[in-house]
Amino acid sequence: MFENQHFKDHQKEAQLFRVRLGVMVCVMLSLFGVLIYRYYDLQVVNTLDYVTQSEHNRVHVEPIPPTRGLIYDANGDVLADNRPSYTLAIIINKNYDLDATLALLKTLVEITPADLEKFYKLKKQQLHPLEAIPLRYRLTEEEIARLAVNEYRLEGVQVDAELVRDYPYGDLFAHTVGYVSRISENDVEKFSEEQLLRYNGTHAIGKIGIESSYEDQLLGEVGSQNVETNARGRVQRVLDRVDPRQGKNITLNIDLKLQQQAANIMAGRRGAVVALNVKTGGVLAAISNPGFDPNLFVTGIGYNDYKNLNESLDTPLLNRIVQGQFPSGSTVKPMIGLGGLHLGFTNTTRTISDPGYFMLPGNSYRWRDWTLKVFGGGHGVVNLRKAISESCDTYFYELGSRMGVDNLHDFGAHFGLGGRTGIDIPNERTGVWPSKDWKKAKKKQPWYPGDSVNMAIGQGYVAVTPIQLAVMVSTIASRGDRYRPQLVKAIDGVVQPPILEDHIEIKKEYWDAVFEGMQDVIYTPGGTLQRYKLWQGADYRIAGKSGTASVVGIAQGAKYNASALNSVHRDHVWFIGFAPADDPQIAISILLENDDHISENPSLLARTMFDAYLRGFYRAPGEPVHGFPVPNGKQPVVAPKPVVDESESPDVDATPDDIKTPGTGNE
Repeated sequence: MFENQHFKDHQKEAQLFRVRLGVMVCVMLSLFGVLIYRYYDLQVVNTLDYVTQSEHNRVHVEPIPPTRGLIYDANGDVLADNRPSYTLAIIINKNYDLDATLALLKTLVEITPADLEKFYKLKKQQLHPLEAIPLRYRLTEEEIARLAVNEYRLEGVQVDAELVRDYPYGDLFAHTVGYVSRISENDVEKFSEEQLLRYNGTHAIGKIGIESSYEDQLLGEVGSQNVETNARGRVQRVLDRVDPRQGKNITLNIDLKLQQQAANIMAGRRGAVVALNVKTGGVLAAISNPGFDPNLFVTGIGYNDYKNLNESLDTPLLNRIVQGQFPSGSTVKPMIGLGGLHLGFTNTTRTISDPGYFMLPGNSYRWRDWTLKVFGGGHGVVNLRKAISESCDTYFYELGSRMGVDNLHDFGAHFGLGGRTGIDIPNERTGVWPSKDWKKAKKKQPWYPGDSVNMAIGQGYVAVTPIQLAVMVSTIASRGDRYRPQLVKAIDGVVQPPILEDHIEIKKEYWDAVFEGMQDVIYTPGGTLQRYKLWQGADYRIAGKSGTASVVGIAQGAKYNASALNSVHRDHVWFIGFAPADDPQIAISILLENDDHISENPSLLARTMFDAYLRGFYRAPGEPVHGFPVPNGKQPVVAPKPVVDESESPDVDATPDDIKTPGTGNE
């Protein structure tokens, strides 16, 4: 019965087990061998690489931003300072749930949509994975305490103490000192590799003014430190450190008190004031009004604030000193007269008979003198001195016509017209001192004789900046030396030398004639500014020239009516001058934009600047100009007694009625 039954083959099963066991042993030995090899590879072959990578997880290099250099006025008053500020920042790669962290932070401190917008912009520009990105500046003590209590919940969040730029005088130096602001994406795109390293850890860069043009000197050199961090990215200890190098301090030629005086006289007015040192070209004061508070831009300006500034009809962001381009009006007449003398087109005794208008040969069109519009006649017999004193258009129409555009253009270029002055702030415009080539390129038209007539009284295509007119009158005051206007006096105590851009050699008698004419403007009956009695109470003499520049043209025969015009179409009013007339120290240009003699005449405003600089006498806003106490018992300069009724003495200069002229920002 059991014949056909099969029984287990124990020998075969044992053999199969041994085979299986052998295979398993081989597999285990192979795996163990791989493990040994990998261990050998980690601990022996590549040990240095992995040790380094491990160290980088807890030890890394942090940039140390340098302290930005300070900016001072000529007397050592701080115009751009660094103030301590506590900043809320986040290290992104150590923060594993950014949205949750931001939501929690909103419950602890005030975080606006503008703060978040700036934060995400900076996140895109992150130069280093462990770089802390600012979220909120200027934390209060209470906010810092809340964050400290909740530190354990805020992975990757830290409060940093840093220095933030501060401008203690607000809008007083907005267009000269300028401001710093956050580094933008456009800035980063323009950076070279070297600049990327220099700005590592820095969040601000100079945008306009001295802050921009002297960025390299003010920035300093970045430092670094090796730090050990914990799992949350918080620094446990500093292993070694390379200190940053502080930026260089800059001292300006600008005098704070003189700048404040300029701001006082411009209060409530649109325009500009520029005062230069005749001997060096140093900028003593420079105001573009209205201005703005540069502190708004330091940590990133809000949308509404920027919108209000950018869309304001008063254009506070426009730096009128170097960017505002306006017709010069009669302010160029002394320079044109000097050119006529120097080039032989007139002399000190030559006269013309002025009927109140000028006509080109073979042309019936009349270029009217301002006296024709005011008195119905001309100036009578006129020489150059009287032409400057009474601002006789007809004399300069005739002189400009004979000189021609080539002579007018080339001579004016010696005085800085039609080109950048080289002042040490960015975005300066060239203005327009036209030539045949300029008109052909810009207007696609030839130069006509009538264009020279208009150019001779600073109208037509002429457009100048306040800094250009200041340089022009300073060049006249120095008798031919044209210095580059310089805001910066010294860098880290190293004085910057004056830069002589040009010198024109002209006979002394010609300079004397122009000087006398510019003094007659103020002191002689019939002078366009004589009625204002600028001499009253002063112990020095002033040389000057006024100018009224048309913004829009009116038809020939029509009368100019300021009240019928939109305010932006009213005439601009200029004054240029220097003092003392016998030894010029300070040259000034003042522009009242679209003022049309509505407010105080700019020559009176200039008198306050002359008194402040030459005699240290500063006036409060609204304080009368006359009655300045003469120092040291000196006798004031006395002007001749007027022989004309002051109520009829004009305070306007000629403007051609039919010519449309370039206004602010034109070409």
